[in-house]
Amino acid sequence: MTTVGFLGLGTMGSGMAARLLGSDAEVLVWNRGKEPVAELVAAGAKEAPEARDALAADLSFSMLANDAAVDAVLSAEHLTAGTTHVNMASISPRFATRLEDRFAKAGVRYAAAPVLGRPAVAAAGQLNILAAGPAEVLEAAKPYFELLGKQTWHFGETPSIANSIKALCNYILIQAHQALGETIAMAERLDVDPGLFVELLTSTFVGGPAYTVYGPIIATQSYTPAAFTMTLGRKDLDLLEQVAEATSTHVPSLPALKAVYERALQEGFADYDWSAIAEVTRRDLLR
Repeated sequence: MTTVGFLGLGTMGSGMAARLLGSDAEVLVWNRGKEPVAELVAAGAKEAPEARDALAADLSFSMLANDAAVDAVLSAEHLTAGTTHVNMASISPRFATRLEDRFAKAGVRYAAAPVLGRPAVAAAGQLNILAAGPAEVLEAAKPYFELLGKQTWHFGETPSIANSIKALCNYILIQAHQALGETIAMAERLDVDPGLFVELLTSTFVGGPAYTVYGPIIATQSYTPAAFTMTLGRKDLDLLEQVAEATSTHVPSLPALKAVYERALQEGFADYDWSAIAEVTRRDLLR
């Protein structure tokens, strides 16, 4: 029987690991906190005592919070030569390149496959997976991608490209949050119901999850519990800035969005959903 490891059982990872229990493989899970591990073991997974044990599986996946967490968990001393790993976290392009080199030196096959989707989407196996890496790695991961997502998008053989594309996608989402925040604030000041305004937008020329999901959240100020926090959204602006630098692209809207995020964090929104940047305009916090 094939053994598949999964590391990182946060709001996204726990649902993703649960999906892998539908495969024919033995699923070995690891997480710093033990509560989500216990839940998955009760559902049929096996616990990896240490991160290195999950990474020693024939094929392993990880969904960790940021560069620092990935650096610590996927450290060189935790890797086992001859195995295959797919990193599904959103990490910086610069760090992604260093990570590729680390895995190559350790003799571990490596691909990146960050995802688009909120926790409920992950639990339902409806993620969009942005994959890049050697063809044989992506082929090995394919049966598991099919359990995790509704579509896998291939971006070549250089893993860091997938991380850059994820940064671009998240930047579009952040811009959508800001556009919704600004226009909803003006609609409210015209005494128009924000829910009606969002319904107008999403029923006519502005479709897609960026508006159909986040429009109602902003209209009703339903920012907690957060599926993706403001702190993580601010991290994504730094990732986008790295892509802009690497591609020599001037991004005029980036400084303005960074200012909005900084003010939102100063006002205590760190643990709110990242779409709560809308409140900066709604409450005139930058005046």
